[in-house]
Amino acid sequence: MDLSVILIIGTAFLAFTVLVILLGGPSIGKSKTRRLAMVKDRHAASTEAVVAAQMRKTIQASSGKGGSTLSSLMPRREEMEKRLRRTGKAWTVSQYMMASMATFVGVTGVLLLIRSPFLLAGLVGLVAALGLPYMIVGRLIKQRVTKFNARFPDAIDLLVRGLKSGLPVTETFQVVSQELPGPVGEEFKGVIERIRIGNTMEAALQESAEMLGTPEFQFFCITIAIQRETGGNLAETLGNLSDVLRKRAQMKLKIRAMSSEAKASAYIVGALPFFVFGIVYSMNPEYLAGFFFEERLIITGLGGLGWMSIGVFIMSRMISFEI
Repeated sequence: MDLSVILIIGTAFLAFTVLVILLGGPSIGKSKTRRLAMVKDRHAASTEAVVAAQMRKTIQASSGKGGSTLSSLMPRREEMEKRLRRTGKAWTVSQYMMASMATFVGVTGVLLLIRSPFLLAGLVGLVAALGLPYMIVGRLIKQRVTKFNARFPDAIDLLVRGLKSGLPVTETFQVVSQELPGPVGEEFKGVIERIRIGNTMEAALQESAEMLGTPEFQFFCITIAIQRETGGNLAETLGNLSDVLRKRAQMKLKIRAMSSEAKASAYIVGALPFFVFGIVYSMNPEYLAGFFFEERLIITGLGGLGWMSIGVFIMSRMISFEI
């Protein structure tokens, strides 16, 4: 058997083994720790610890300091289940693994049909299998969070009107879950359900905050927790929070408008090499055919893609602003 075939089979087996190990089963120790933390929060004497923990999570989410790139691309089963739940879809980890394997087989098969080297086809298929499903899930999460943040100030205004009319907080949550469709209604419905089964309001809100991972909802949870601890006019506090969130959204739109020219230039410059390559290849395939089977040209092409990726990353960080 040819050495390239052995390498591609070994690479595919190694990738499948890594996925099985990383997503193969829940950790008993982490499950016990998580359950003990939930019980501790549920029976806490005060909300000071909950507020402090929520503040730390808000600061961490705003700073964007997560795990490493490798751990984010290949998370543990618990983290992957959490990511899939954040999409709002009824997807499972098994379906995610099957989609990754199908992507690997499809991309590798297409590259082999156009007579690409076995090793190159296997590596590209492996990268696609690890990256493409992850990118799709991340895009769905981003879309859902964007929809939530767009309607969340309206939900707070509805809460304020309910509180001013004399309704308790839990009843206003119920009104929001019924009146506002989409992610906002779903999250508040989940909060109501967790309160009904015995969780405290702080624990129920904190679980939704961890699921969404947005500073906006974490600010809301901190506001509720502080008001329940110290007292005060909750309707006025939530009204101020709604105004702050709307100004925050307006500032994001201003930054997007100011950076749109730089983004358009980056898109044009980044797409130009691929566009020229496609035009030349369609007119004279023999001229560029060496990029698919000659080792030196393959290494040169991969190096160029690597440098372009570094440039795109630097430009994306230059136009990224924290609010």
